[in-house]
Amino acid sequence: MTAVPDDGYRSRQRQLAGDLRALILAGDIGPAQRLPSTAELTRRYAVTNMTVTRALRILKAEGLVTGHKGRSVTATGRRPATVAAGFEDGEARLLEVGETPAPAPVARAFGLDRAEPVVVRHQLRLLDTEPAELSWTYYPATLARGTVLAGPDPLPEGSPAALAGLGHPLRRVVDQVSVRPATVAEFLALRLPEDIPVLRQFRVGYTDGERPVEATVMIKAGQQFEIRYEVPAPG
Repeated sequence: MTAVPDDGYRSRQRQLAGDLRALILAGDIGPAQRLPSTAELTRRYAVTNMTVTRALRILKAEGLVTGHKGRSVTATGRRPATVAAGFEDGEARLLEVGETPAPAPVARAFGLDRAEPVVVRHQLRLLDTEPAELSWTYYPATLARGTVLAGPDPLPEGSPAALAGLGHPLRRVVDQVSVRPATVAEFLALRLPEDIPVLRQFRVGYTDGERPVEATVMIKAGQQFEIRYEVPAPG
């Protein structure tokens, strides 16, 4: 059997961990199913036992496999949360509420100068008690000042209900989704495994008359989420 080629960029242990991770997340290695043996992996990838051990250590840190010395390694069955693009799940912890100059993408979304203030609500979302998402939700200061949106308390029914109560019901939202490496702050806050990227969603919510009233930056732990979209067929 020809060995799996070296990509020439990542360490061999990361390549091996990446291939096994893909099989587990796709369901090709199911819950409680054994992973290929160390002997098989060393032959397939032309690596040492230590390289295989280090690759499995990466997957154990991500909660994808379990096993002890002298026993086979099996998949745990842990799966990313599959959510619709506009759906929010888990427990949200409100970290901070205040005013700040509008960040560039928010200023563009609202049609503001960057010096103009916006109200921001910063949250950490947990899935199964683990940090999964950081979010910053922005509102034009002229809309949010003196309302529950600028208050220090959580919004028990969510921001759409709060906006509707203020006379600004959301009619549609537009998402932009990208993937990138984590910043230091994101890595620490989300307790990321060392080589997992983050998923960035930038969402703008519009009310009547196509007026933008809410913009949210969401940074999701890459190993925690899959996003599902439903798109009508053309025609």
